[in-house]
Amino acid sequence: MQIPYELALGWRYTRAGRATRRNGFISFISGVSMLGIALGVAALIIVLSVMNGFQKEVRDRMLSVVSHIEIFTPGGDALPDPARTIAEAKANPNVIGAAPFVSAQALVARGEDMRGALLRGIDPALEPEVTDMTTGIDQSSLQALTPGSFHVVLGSELARILGVGQGDQVTLIVPSGQVTPAGTVPRLKQMQVVGTFNSGHYEYDSTLVLMHHEDAERLFRLEGPTGVRLKLKDLHQAPEVTQQLAHSLSGHLLIRDWTQQNKTWFAAVQVEKRMMFIILTLIVAVAAFNLVTTLVMTVTDKRADIAILRTLGASPRSIMGVFVVQGALVGVIGTLAGLGLGLLVACNIDVIVPAIERALHTSFLPKDIYLISQMPSEPQRSDIVPITVISLILAFVATLYPSWRASRVNPAEALRYE
Repeated sequence: MQIPYELALGWRYTRAGRATRRNGFISFISGVSMLGIALGVAALIIVLSVMNGFQKEVRDRMLSVVSHIEIFTPGGDALPDPARTIAEAKANPNVIGAAPFVSAQALVARGEDMRGALLRGIDPALEPEVTDMTTGIDQSSLQALTPGSFHVVLGSELARILGVGQGDQVTLIVPSGQVTPAGTVPRLKQMQVVGTFNSGHYEYDSTLVLMHHEDAERLFRLEGPTGVRLKLKDLHQAPEVTQQLAHSLSGHLLIRDWTQQNKTWFAAVQVEKRMMFIILTLIVAVAAFNLVTTLVMTVTDKRADIAILRTLGASPRSIMGVFVVQGALVGVIGTLAGLGLGLLVACNIDVIVPAIERALHTSFLPKDIYLISQMPSEPQRSDIVPITVISLILAFVATLYPSWRASRVNPAEALRYE
């Protein structure tokens, strides 16, 4: 099959020889444009992959404590029929686990130290069905959470702040106390610490207190659990499942999924990711529009060639196609090179970053400051495809004006001094 001469000439101009100083300089400018596009595309892929990795790590640590969906009453009172609510929720094919819970605010005191805490009453037998947090708790500590024992498991940071360990006593102060002639007196309860947990998320490790839900109900004078926690097959379907449960559950209940519980944080991450995409895309745009300089110089150098082609019968459209092919090839090669480089670095960042840290004798993610000590990375098709398409479009657009000017060259004028 015969290759169109526009394509053949475009490829020949792309790899312009170095027979003359001018051609060599044009080749250099073309190579710089190609390198700029490649580095811009690679930087976009690497940065967005690292941001995706950080988001996934924080989300997974958060979901080890927070359930996918929570069902509770509007006033925070006990559920009217927890068993029916659990049965109706499990009827949804996307729900794979359900467990009752009690959630309330309290104060935890040890001597003169006092901290605000989020008290969560759980069912130790059902809790592993809805969160992964129990995998980080010693099973003997979890089994010690029995009804009537008033044993508690504290977050590791909360235990450190209070200076308590396994076997120590803490005082739980409940805000809703008893009414006396002297006023409302908060109720106090001595409890024994039977263990600690470390979720890797400071907000929960420094505030969360776990105990058996029946003890929490007795402490807060409730007739049952205040809500039900659910785990789904696919956490990304939580908003859709929430809408389904809103129509299938009986009674006046509120339903909240994990994206609503941390809506501000996820919104901030998305805005940051979007702005980073726009900023780094400007790098690709600058590199792509360097093609204008390359093509203008090529058109100036090849005016005689263009004139000869016109006298041989080439149409202005064909001349324009030659230089569009040249610019598009630079964009395609640069984009593919950047795509390969970006994926290579993003997929091996767990090897590359430690090597750089050892060479520089430093640590980019100190363990005592950040939640994680290794640079995470998660390349996603939803990021890579738009990056590739935008890079190719920018390169193609940059070729249009110089190619149009080439098609307007007057053969007589171009050959006058040849």
